[in-house]
Amino acid sequence: MKVVYRRCAGLDIHKDSLSACIRMRGKGGKETEVEEQVFSTCTQDLIRLRKWLRDRKVKQVAMESTGVYWIPVWNILETGSLELTLVNPATVHALQGKKTDRIDAARIAEYLQYGLLSGSFVPPKPVRQLREVTRMRVHVQRDRNRVICRIGRLLETVNIKLSSVASDIVGKSGMAMLRALAEGQNRPELLADRALGHLRSKIPALVLALEGRPDEHFRWMLRGLLDKLDALDKEVATIDLELRQRLSDNDDLLERLATIPGVDRVVAQAVLAEVGDLSAFPDAAHLASWAGLCPGNAESAGKRFSGRTRKGNRYLRRILTQSAWAASHRKDSFLQSFYFRIAHRRGNKKALIALAHRILLIMWKIIREGDVYREKGGNFFDRVRPLNTARKLTRRLESIGFTVALEQKPMTPVPAAMAVPPEVCSKCNRWRLTKCIHHNPKPKRTNKKRSLKSTV
Repeated sequence: MKVVYRRCAGLDIHKDSLSACIRMRGKGGKETEVEEQVFSTCTQDLIRLRKWLRDRKVKQVAMESTGVYWIPVWNILETGSLELTLVNPATVHALQGKKTDRIDAARIAEYLQYGLLSGSFVPPKPVRQLREVTRMRVHVQRDRNRVICRIGRLLETVNIKLSSVASDIVGKSGMAMLRALAEGQNRPELLADRALGHLRSKIPALVLALEGRPDEHFRWMLRGLLDKLDALDKEVATIDLELRQRLSDNDDLLERLATIPGVDRVVAQAVLAEVGDLSAFPDAAHLASWAGLCPGNAESAGKRFSGRTRKGNRYLRRILTQSAWAASHRKDSFLQSFYFRIAHRRGNKKALIALAHRILLIMWKIIREGDVYREKGGNFFDRVRPLNTARKLTRRLESIGFTVALEQKPMTPVPAAMAVPPEVCSKCNRWRLTKCIHHNPKPKRTNKKRSLKSTV
């Protein structure tokens, strides 16, 4: 097997220690020399590790992505002139009965020396820091949702059915009623009178729902939960302000991303924090594969098995799935029609993942090439295949006892502005993209033997 790197190192990282192995190929095809050492993960020892690698003129270093323990090692080593590679532990899995820290480090170094490792995507430090902020917002929002659920459960224990009438118990109207309950107000008429907006039309139902049996214990519990909710709201507002300041240079891009149905500024910020400037992804297909939003490959003996998606980036997959669910409820939109077109054949869950995949492809086009989203309308597929739609509707009418006679209107010429450019394929034209994102098809090869026979 061909040696790619004459000098390289492999690191097996744990919480308190790491094992390092250097492989050095001798000149003239001599045997490979191996040097091993164990370091602690304290800062001073990591600096000593960096000096140890430099003294031995090592340039390439590979390490496993072990939990969060690889991050401090990466931060120390990336400040030098080393070329770091972060690998998935599944790609360097040890055989049963042959696993120790020393063997693992040697195996990683050997795989790296022969060029058998593909590195994971590690964005630059500013993007990693932005990731931490957006992911912190996710966890704070989860804590906030957990407190809201506890408030709803507490109301049910004293037979207050606020959630049966108001869809959001912590909205403006709901918070006004909850604070009045915590202060000791018991009369349902006065509590219901705090409703605002369209909820005032439900005051009679609110009076019935707010008649419960609150006591002093309930008020003490409610005050504590409302204080927690206020603190979490302030924390979310602080994080949003920090994100707005860090992404102030990308306001135009965030606005263009927010024009996609189901995508708002929070979603756009999270996507930018996870994917960065997309320099690591040559095309949209690679990005969708990394995010875990494309079908998996499982084929053997010519038979295709499960196409289950891979795990991918769970934060990106989560936010895009939520955006897809919101886009599926946007009336008279192309993305909604795309969702229902797949849902009636493959089910809601697969249609949701397919819609998230489509949203990510649109985002790639907007971020990478500065394009804008153009809404095609909810009847796009009907306009593309009008005869298919006519046949389906005809069958439905005939199934309930109607006789249908169809007459087609004369075709109107296609405007020059809507004509398909020669450099855009049919799929990209249906997506309303001005530039083709697919590879140019390879020219067909002419069969020389057949052409010779024809000439004879």
